[in-house]
Amino acid sequence: MSEDDNNMEEYPTEIHDYLAAFEKSLGSVDEMLKTMMSVSRNELLQKLDPLEQAKLDLVSVYTLNSMFWVYLATQGINPKEHPVKQELERIRTYMNKVKEITDKKKASKLDKGAASRFVKNALWEPNAENEQTSKTPSKGKKRQ
Repeated sequence: MSEDDNNMEEYPTEIHDYLAAFEKSLGSVDEMLKTMMSVSRNELLQKLDPLEQAKLDLVSVYTLNSMFWVYLATQGINPKEHPVKQELERIRTYMNKVKEITDKKKASKLDKGAASRFVKNALWEPNAENEQTSKTPSKGKKRQ
């Protein structure tokens, strides 16, 4: 009997697809970590603005703590009762703050000059009507 056959007998066949997806995800995480570790942190941070640096730091620490969460679960320790849960919540709080800052930067800003021109041109002025009729070309003969 081969080693693969022994491994197949150790867990129910119903979860095989889940385990295969999990293994694929672990491979993706491994590749991402290798990519991140191939560039020095200082070199990477020099290329980023402060907000992007904060995002990178938060994603890194969140990923590390999430992986520790998974490790605890595989060791039979309930991560919900471990201090890592409070750490993840603290990191999420900071992630939300960074998101708020990013959203504020993306929010449209009022151009006061343009707004005042819109309002000025939208208001009816009695003198402006006389000027407008003289400026617009007539399409036919004027009625008197």
